[in-house]
Amino acid sequence: MKFLHITDPHLVARPQMLFDIDVWARLEQAVKSMNSRHGDAELCVLTGDLTHWAEPEAYADVMTIMGGLAIPWHPILGNHDDREIFRATFPDAPVDGYGFLQYTLETSAGRFILLDTLKQGSASGTLCTKRLDWLRDQLDTARRDGVNVFVFMHHAPMATGINGLDRIGLEDPETFAAAIADFDNIRHIFFGHLHRACHGSWRGIPVSTLKATAHQVELTLDPDAPLTGCLENPAYAVVLISDEAVVIHDHSYLEEGNEFEYVRGFPGATTSPPPHQRD
Repeated sequence: MKFLHITDPHLVARPQMLFDIDVWARLEQAVKSMNSRHGDAELCVLTGDLTHWAEPEAYADVMTIMGGLAIPWHPILGNHDDREIFRATFPDAPVDGYGFLQYTLETSAGRFILLDTLKQGSASGTLCTKRLDWLRDQLDTARRDGVNVFVFMHHAPMATGINGLDRIGLEDPETFAAAIADFDNIRHIFFGHLHRACHGSWRGIPVSTLKATAHQVELTLDPDAPLTGCLENPAYAVVLISDEAVVIHDHSYLEEGNEFEYVRGFPGATTSPPPHQRD
């Protein structure tokens, strides 16, 4: 199974720019690249911060731009979003019984569970008792159904070493950890918020995120450093899932067109390559 992961477009109402970045063009270019190179993917998940200021016009632009994607796409909310304004623009978005943007997707690789970590009025994230009860119900159902689970959320479930973001991470991750501790069918957790490529594991569960389609965050591991942005290129992720593996390729789509044929004996070389490098 192949799907695409993008995150943090941070759209603003036109004609504003964000940190001198044309965030609409960044998202439009991502959609163009995904269509041309990976239109065979099953779906795309967008892990939050659809907008920067939660402006209705910006949400309308998200709908228009992502509407050009040739495959189904599914959003969750981040700390820059507003639940009610989002729902006014996306009235058909699925919600749980409490009004949170939490839902499941049936895929050929298993069940995707999309979580709502938005804590209205705060940059930090949360999973309240209601949201965790819903999650446990979904995990129970998946276990009874004998299917694997892939979890999507905006805030990272663990500290990343980047102080500026860890200060606004998921509140009370221990409660989240306790809620999922009894389930051994969670194959991977995908998240956003970090604005950097980051892969590893947490409590024995593989986790990953990637660069935003908007700005990035500087890799500064000083425990006293403030949050610092940078202008590294954006990316989206191509995820390949099989029974044996979850493989994630981060694609820096603004750098397309720089390909070259890899010739073992490179042109103009005066020395022949050794035999094992000739083919």
